Amino acid sequence: MRFASFPSLVAALLLAACSQAEPEVVMVLPPVPDDHLAQAPQAPPPVEISDAAAATRDALLKEASRGSLKGLAKIAAGNPDFRSNLGGQDHLQFWDLLRRTGVDPNRKLRDLFEQPPGLREVDGERWYVWPDLAARDAADLIPEKLIFQDRRRLEDLIHEDGIAKIRAGEGYPGMRTAISEEGVWIYFVLGQDGEE
Repeated sequence: MRFASFPSLVAALLLAACSQAEPEVVMVLPPVPDDHLAQAPQAPPPVEISDAAAATRDALLKEASRGSLKGLAKIAAGNPDFRSNLGGQDHLQFWDLLRRTGVDPNRKLRDLFEQPPGLREVDGERWYVWPDLAARDAADLIPEKLIFQDRRRLEDLIHEDGIAKIRAGEGYPGMRTAISEEGVWIYFVLGQDGEE
């Protein structure tokens, strides 16, 4: 009997081993982000400025190339709301002070106009802003959201301290200028004080 029960026992064990289901293998895939989040940053389309804005830009470049702060001040006087500084100081006096402290407003303005323009709508008006990066909202200026070339330009324009301000939620902190679609020079400011 012992002998008959041993093969029965082995058969029962084999049957039990074969009848157990193999554990189900579940593959866990990483989450797939929305398509718009998975796309590489895209450069915005180039902005074509109006003829009136181009004429004002050309007049400003002419005065800046001559080194004429008085010429710039005359153009600025065409807009009683023009801004060059927060203190309400006379534009010519402010720019002269900048020049005496080592910042040449004429050179800075020429440098700004070498950058591509951006477009910003303010109170229903279209403004062309130089550089184009200054026309973007703070959330769109975070370096990781920019294409490589724009990220590099941003670093060159405002350096690490400016990028830290953007990461803190502030707008573009560098020098910039704007001309309205109608050709009115709106501002030429050093920092965060132009679009209020």
